[in-house]
Amino acid sequence: MNNEVAKLINEQITHEFYSAYLYLDFANYYASAGLDGFENWYRIQAKEEQDHAMLFYQYLHNNGEKVTLGAIKQPDKVFENNLDPLKAGLEHEKLVTSLINTIYSHAFEAHDFRTMQVLDWFVKEQGEEEKNAADLITKMELFGSDAKGLYMLNQELAGRVYSAPSLVL
Repeated sequence: MNNEVAKLINEQITHEFYSAYLYLDFANYYASAGLDGFENWYRIQAKEEQDHAMLFYQYLHNNGEKVTLGAIKQPDKVFENNLDPLKAGLEHEKLVTSLINTIYSHAFEAHDFRTMQVLDWFVKEQGEEEKNAADLITKMELFGSDAKGLYMLNQELAGRVYSAPSLVL
């Protein structure tokens, strides 16, 4: 594996764990606000991000590469209202998409087709993540200011269940 690609994947592991930590912070905010459905949605989102980190971790090990775990910084967002975490989530997903695209670009330059194939799943996943984040913002903007609408949206998010990723490395 190309050294730069391996370095970027190692960095991505840390980014994915940070994403989990960030979404756990969002869940904590919503738990404090009494929105258990939103809390559920983000706790599951945090678990997904942990799984993404572990997929990269396993991929490096499967290819004989050393895994180097970086420090995970503390989330520093301050939320003024129930919409703020949702907007921060979309902003964060766009950042993660750019990071995945950077790894893909380096893998392409290195003719690392196996890594590109694995990254194809992450590219598709990031499209879904950005759409989900944007949809949550739209729903909150449409219904969040109405108590009944917020209740229904909270109930919808409470119904989310965890589903482990199905990616063969």
